[in-house]
Amino acid sequence: MPLTLTRRASLPGLFIAGTDTDVGKTVVAAAIARWFAVRKKTVAVLKPVASGCVRRREGLVSEDAELLAAASDTRHPLDLICPNRYVEPLAPHVAALREKRPMDWDAVQRSIDIMSRGADVMIVEGAGGVMVPLDEHTLVRDVIVALGYSVIVVARPGLGTINHTLLTIESLRNAGAHVGGVVINRYPTDTPGVAEETNPAQIQRIGQTPVLCLTPDEPFTPPHLPPGITNAIAQVDWESVMKLPVASG
Repeated sequence: MPLTLTRRASLPGLFIAGTDTDVGKTVVAAAIARWFAVRKKTVAVLKPVASGCVRRREGLVSEDAELLAAASDTRHPLDLICPNRYVEPLAPHVAALREKRPMDWDAVQRSIDIMSRGADVMIVEGAGGVMVPLDEHTLVRDVIVALGYSVIVVARPGLGTINHTLLTIESLRNAGAHVGGVVINRYPTDTPGVAEETNPAQIQRIGQTPVLCLTPDEPFTPPHLPPGITNAIAQVDWESVMKLPVASG
C-alpha cells in the first residue's frame, strides 16, 4: 500500500538525506543528534528502514540505529528507532521483496508517535539517496515530504559530487521539500585536491544552498564519534537550521 503517515511528528526536527549510499549519513545524523543531546535536549532518532542489518542474539539489528541511539542517549529500543530491518544490503524495496516482508508504515507511524512524546527534537535518517524505492509506491523523498522536516543533504567531497548534490537538491525542491543545507562528509583536510577545494563554492552558487560544514575523513570505532566530526558539526547552530520554514511548493 502507498505511504500512509497520517500524523507528522509533533516536534521540530531534521531529515538527514544523502546523495547516494555510503556517503556517511549515519555519522552526520549521529553527530547532529549528539549536538542537541549535549545541550540538554531530549532527542528522538528515527531510521524508518535499514537494509544490510546484522543478526544478533536479540534479533535483526541495524548498526546505524545503534550509533544513532548511542549518540542521542535515547531511552528507546532499537526496534522502535528502526522499525523495518532487512538482511541484504539492497534497496529496501528489493530487500523487502526478496524477504517477502513489505515495509510496515504503521510501525513507522508508531515509532513517530511514541518517540515524539517527551522529546524536544527528532533526527530522521534516510536510506541511500532520495530516489531510492522503499516500496512499490514510495521513495525516500516521499517520506521527507510526508514528515515535513527541512533536509540536510550529506555529500561526498570529490569529483562528481557537484552533479550528485545538485540533482538531489533539485529533486527535493521539485517535490516541495525544504533543503536546509549541505554537509560535505569525509573531507580530506590534510590533502584536498582542486575538486575538493572548489566543490563547496560551486554547490553553494548553483544550488543556492549553504554548505554548512565540512566533516573530516576521520576513522572511528562506533559508538564513539571522533572529535574531528563532532567539532565540525558544532560549528553550526542546528537549532536555527531546524527552524527554517518548509517551502510551500
